[in-house]
Amino acid sequence: MADVIVLGGGIIGVSTAIHLAQRGRSVVLVDRRGPGQETSFGNAGLIQREGVVPYGFPQQLTLLLRYALNNRIDAHYHIKNLPGQVAFLARYWWNSNAKRHQMIAKLYAPLIEHSISEHSALIEAADAQHLIRKTGWMQSFRTQAAMDEEVREAERLQRESGIAFHAIGGDDLARMEPNLTQRFVGAVRWADPWSVLDPYALTQAYVALLQKLGGRVVIGDAMTLAAGPKGGWQVTTEEGPVEGQDVVVALGPWSDKLTSKLGYWFPLGVKRGYHMHYSTKSGATLNNWLLDTERGYFLAPMSRGIRLTTGAEFASRDAPKTPVQLERAEKVARTVLRLGKRLDAEPWMGARPCTPDMMPIIGAAPRHEGIWFAFGHAHHGLTLGPVTGRVIAEAMAGEKPFIDISAYRPERFLA
Repeated sequence: MADVIVLGGGIIGVSTAIHLAQRGRSVVLVDRRGPGQETSFGNAGLIQREGVVPYGFPQQLTLLLRYALNNRIDAHYHIKNLPGQVAFLARYWWNSNAKRHQMIAKLYAPLIEHSISEHSALIEAADAQHLIRKTGWMQSFRTQAAMDEEVREAERLQRESGIAFHAIGGDDLARMEPNLTQRFVGAVRWADPWSVLDPYALTQAYVALLQKLGGRVVIGDAMTLAAGPKGGWQVTTEEGPVEGQDVVVALGPWSDKLTSKLGYWFPLGVKRGYHMHYSTKSGATLNNWLLDTERGYFLAPMSRGIRLTTGAEFASRDAPKTPVQLERAEKVARTVLRLGKRLDAEPWMGARPCTPDMMPIIGAAPRHEGIWFAFGHAHHGLTLGPVTGRVIAEAMAGEKPFIDISAYRPERFLA
């Protein structure tokens, strides 16, 4: 029998397994496909130290009306799925009002504050420095009004949270990115974040570290979780039944499928997203991770090529792909950078697990001895993997977590 079964091989589950193994626990990581092949595979590749304010639901009526037209890149929704999402979206909207959003951001900030330092420790231990760039990322702007608004917000974050940024004029941006074919009025460069050349490769490097520490990785079905014949818990895997004294549920957007079987009804929603890689024409290069802020898509110079990522799609988690945002984004992106052919056979799609208060669920299951929860990280799964892994491993070991995790406890959603 292992000490711990970690269910879910994304960045959260892998990081948690590493921290448990570092504390001398025998760990089995169970995933249905293999580590890093679901949501952690596709993202913009940012460790967002600046992301102390979680992404809220728009509050302005004029902006909501524009989103209602359903023709944007940064957000898209499936009309037929809206009835099933109304309750989640209503709570998300309510928590995003200015007063509550500000309070939530203060509770959320400690996780973000340690995102770089906790990744740094694992990156060094996994010898994965070659996958990391420490040059921050940039938001580009098409209008001065939009840039001025973001600079004011950046100045506030600098005052209150010590977040470093630089305002860059249009001429300087053109010198930094000479291959852009769109003239921007300027950019905000967030200096603190790190970027990842290949998020999947980083997850695999962390998996190798886990195995070096003695952890096992097996293919299995988390939904078979049941009480073990000798106490503890058991799941079915390709290698037969695996037993463990404790279990960590880190299944990302699928977590509620298992927790509902256990009798926990969490209001977990999803924001789906897409990406595609491209070659470039005429030797064009992109030097920085770049957000076209007013259009709502991201360009990232990844190992495989230029990765274009979209915003949020509000749809059923398991509905067929509808990459309309990617089609819209590609048309605009081709006017910004000389993109060549698509390098992927089809658009990649993933689902971000979201809670209506924008904070993850981290802590012990209230009614089951030996079950722990670690999911609901929304847009910041990659960012928060190692810090989440550390705090939950500390709690499981009976240590006092190095930051207060009471705000993320599962009980806040349970009657």
